[in-house]
Amino acid sequence: MSGAGPVSAAAAEPLDPAARARLEAWLVRALGARALRLGSVARLSGGAIQENLGLELEIEGGSRAGRHALVLRRDAPSTVAVSRSRLEEYALLEAAHRAGVPVPEPWAACADPAVLGKPFYLMAKVAGEARGARLVKDPAVLARGSELAAELGRALARIHALRPPLPELPFLSTPADPLAERIAQLRGHLDALGEPQPVLEWGLRLLERARPGSGEITLVHADFRTGNLMLREGRLVAVLDWEFATLSDPLEDLGWMLAKCWRFGAVERECGGLGPREPFLSAYEAASGRRVDRRAVRFFELLATLRWAVVALLQAERHESGRERSLELALTAHIVPQLEADVLDYAALLEGTGP
Repeated sequence: MSGAGPVSAAAAEPLDPAARARLEAWLVRALGARALRLGSVARLSGGAIQENLGLELEIEGGSRAGRHALVLRRDAPSTVAVSRSRLEEYALLEAAHRAGVPVPEPWAACADPAVLGKPFYLMAKVAGEARGARLVKDPAVLARGSELAAELGRALARIHALRPPLPELPFLSTPADPLAERIAQLRGHLDALGEPQPVLEWGLRLLERARPGSGEITLVHADFRTGNLMLREGRLVAVLDWEFATLSDPLEDLGWMLAKCWRFGAVERECGGLGPREPFLSAYEAASGRRVDRRAVRFFELLATLRWAVVALLQAERHESGRERSLELALTAHIVPQLEADVLDYAALLEGTGP
């Protein structure tokens, strides 16, 4: 996360001297500087799928002269198949920045693996808090719940104002049927894992039978939720982590934000544990000019729950396969039983038999 803090001192210097020298040389060229000094480099907390490094730079000459705090974002030792490349993510960040979405300012991207072993990009470091468990208890957030929910709705409307064709994002393909493709993708991941998941399979079948949707296609962030939103003093300052962005039904983002699994224990505040549901949806409608079918949103909350369960299983598989030994990844699968219970609750709600 752009504003996350450094991890322990033992892991605070992730680049060896040769890598630092290569990075400095590349930065001088990329930023058009006369000279540059790379100060501290520290691994930032967060970023289970990607690695985020905090950089301190002092630049001489060129348009960026001065001292700057940046974030360098690159692949973690292993990733998940549904994540975009860093160069694609950078292009998405640039598009969002141009559209007026509150995001960290994009600086530069490097495709040359000779610099740091894999592609990466740089963006401005944004001050604030993104950790969901802290935000849902923040007095400033609690005081501004309705206003903050409305801010989030307006920010999401800016994202959804980006509609195909988007020539600056040539790697995005327009789906003929976004919901059908998402369901097929999730089922494919479950099949590849090779373990039966009857509740998740049943939930996917329920969505297939219901087939809700708005009939529109826009850019969607696809991970717009508490935990990827940088807040300061109860206000939105940046939307983070664009690695899953795609073209899809805009209701997908609405359902993801409102899903029970992203409320960090503050279940009664349905907009990500930060505020109420209705100000979020009403502000989104006013800013986007589209009416939101409340019942259809509930179906997309079910989709969000199923998707997060599949991602959790994929995360755990990264550990179990030996590709990346990590207690955090291993423990992610332990949330799946709660997500299965949420699937059943959403199903009862949608069928009119739940609370």
